[in-house]
Amino acid sequence: MAESGRQQPSDSLEESPPTAHNFMIPKKEINTVPDMGKWKRSQAYADYIGFIFTLNEGVKGKKLTCEYKVSEPVNKLVALLNTLDRWIDETPPMDQPSRFGNKAFRTWYAKLDQEAENLVATVVPSHLAGAVPEVALYLKESVGNPTRIDYGTGHEAAFAAFLCCLCKIGVLRVDDQMAIVFKVFNRYLEVMRKL
Repeated sequence: MAESGRQQPSDSLEESPPTAHNFMIPKKEINTVPDMGKWKRSQAYADYIGFIFTLNEGVKGKKLTCEYKVSEPVNKLVALLNTLDRWIDETPPMDQPSRFGNKAFRTWYAKLDQEAENLVATVVPSHLAGAVPEVALYLKESVGNPTRIDYGTGHEAAFAAFLCCLCKIGVLRVDDQMAIVFKVFNRYLEVMRKL
């Protein structure tokens, strides 16, 4: 622990032993300003920030076009994102006067809400099936808000948390870091721009 009492960022691309996992559905815990301080002192925050720093270091000075290893889980994540992209094509925008978010997004989101666990189960091995409901929530939180029909950096942070969870349970590994950024996160951003 640092002198300030804050946890040091950890390399979240290192997997934990399967027996160390206690899965649960995430719930909102940051409701007040003091809650943010508690979050910043938590091990979860240290792991999340460590994950982001590790990915950043892994791609620093490299181009999207460089060569890197693409594992089976990375390919499965890209296939998951391709499914989300296909659903966009199957859910055309509604004709509406508003210049704000198109209400067809709610139809698209309802499909994701219903299918998220099935999609995540295609990426997570069966021996880690208990993680699926927890991890799927981060996927759903990463695509925008169906009530406000908006999207922002908090949704991108949720997708990073989704990927961090997959690393914490060992689905993604240290040697996937370039593919996580260049292949998975890049594809996620392409899908979100289209959405």
